[in-house]
Amino acid sequence: MERPIGVIDSGVGGLTVAQELMRQLPNEQLIYFGDTLRCPYGSRTKDEIIQFTWEMVHFLFEKNIKMLVIACNTATAYTLKSLQQQLPIPVIGVIKPGARAAIKATKNNVVGVIGTEATVSSKAYETALKQIKPEITVQSLACPLFVPMVEKGILSGEEAERVVKHSLKSLIKDNRMDTLVLGCTHYPLLKETIQSVIGDDLTIISSSDETARETSAILEVHNLLATKPRQNDHIFYTTGELEIFRHIAKVIFNNTPKHIKKVKL
Repeated sequence: MERPIGVIDSGVGGLTVAQELMRQLPNEQLIYFGDTLRCPYGSRTKDEIIQFTWEMVHFLFEKNIKMLVIACNTATAYTLKSLQQQLPIPVIGVIKPGARAAIKATKNNVVGVIGTEATVSSKAYETALKQIKPEITVQSLACPLFVPMVEKGILSGEEAERVVKHSLKSLIKDNRMDTLVLGCTHYPLLKETIQSVIGDDLTIISSSDETARETSAILEVHNLLATKPRQNDHIFYTTGELEIFRHIAKVIFNNTPKHIKKVKL
């Protein structure tokens, strides 16, 4: 099935998911949409998050996608069920794959979750974790300064370290967790800084790897896997500044994708 996979995110964070999809599914074409102009979604109202997500979905649906990956934790928390119910194609988010990876990693059943304000207030990770393992303890913390910083391309250095230390102060102070879920796909771009602040003893979980595995499994079940090799024909759409998007894409992929386009919704 040679139709593309659609990937949506509030900005550039979902590129970390796209990277893993490209690694694990080299025969697949991705069409990525990052709504960088209206990012971050984490401080938006529920109605705005739902509206913006559906606008991205409608755009990608015109590209004849065969599956949708919601590479945004906030959008996953508020739209996954309705999208799964209303779209005629398979749809997955990043929360359940991230929760499963955390359950595998934790030894003491105390898991930290950092995410946007909307994701944390939705309790989506806590629900997903406790559905798998009811006895687990979840320590959640909103980090609203992370996404705007990443969207500006500030991924390391003194400013990044200062913001991460300030944001994680309360979580570190009451540190019983042995596993930390990066509950926003922007946050893996700060992983090295986060790890240096919280220490090497803590296992950091990104949902990207597990999400790509689940995507592969679902494509196989639905007989939708592509069989022909691809020649880097992935397409990336953004609503924001092209140069910032190109810069961050180059950091993630180690080269700049050929097809990056700016669009309006």
